[in-house]
Amino acid sequence: MADNNTRGQTVWLVTGAGRGMGVDFAQAALAAGHAVVATGRNPERVSAAIGQHDDLLTIALDITDPASAQVAVQAAVDRFGRIDVLVNNAGNFFAGFFEEVSPENFRAQVETNLFGPLNVTRAVLPVMRAQRSGLVVTMSSSAGLIGQEFTSAYAASKFALEGWMESLTPEVAPFGISTMVVEPGFFRTDLLTPESTSYAEPSIEDYAERTRQTVTAWKSMNGQQGGDPAKLARALVELADQDEPPVRWVAGADAVAGVEQKARDLLAQVAAHRELSSSLARDEAVAKA
Repeated sequence: MADNNTRGQTVWLVTGAGRGMGVDFAQAALAAGHAVVATGRNPERVSAAIGQHDDLLTIALDITDPASAQVAVQAAVDRFGRIDVLVNNAGNFFAGFFEEVSPENFRAQVETNLFGPLNVTRAVLPVMRAQRSGLVVTMSSSAGLIGQEFTSAYAASKFALEGWMESLTPEVAPFGISTMVVEPGFFRTDLLTPESTSYAEPSIEDYAERTRQTVTAWKSMNGQQGGDPAKLARALVELADQDEPPVRWVAGADAVAGVEQKARDLLAQVAAHRELSSSLARDEAVAKA
């Protein structure tokens, strides 16, 4: 039965809400008094993970399927009448050295982590434009700003998210729609579990020992990450409730340190060849001759 949000609640739509941070986001939004549309490939699993709540609607959603996104958004509007906050959370992680990641797996990584959020956002934006309000939140990563070995496919997908969101911001601002990129460091989520992380099959001897060491180290990190996803979720709800949410939020002390170092590195790289870089204008006198 549709209630069309008669209590005037803020309505959140969260993708990937069957496990990991998506569960925390949905629970934190509900605890703050918001209505939540929680989505995942298996809506029964979503319901079991979040728990029962009068202001919760669970819907099946495959973010890689544009038609599925349209159906989910329509169901959300039918139930609550609007969508105020979209949280693009669903994603996965395909790890491995670039030469050992197959083209098919690289494309699959980008399909989920980039085109998935694009599909859902494309379905939600007409609702927000009609409202002349809304907030699009996309979960990136410190890997969306800082590349490192063994993460080429994942970092590529997250770097692309950053560019898309940064460009989307001025496009939708005239309609009262804001955007926020979230760049978490290491939080104790399901990302490094076998359900979320896949490793490239070793195929090149030159990489074999580094692959073994890296996989062993990453598997040992699972369940030991320092960040608390419940705290991140509560902080995200607090930021989303502000009149002017941040366009970029770096989440976690490790992420802050990494992004600050990346900023220093970028400035140093610009300064290193500033004179050469600034000397490339056309010589108009020569051009006219």
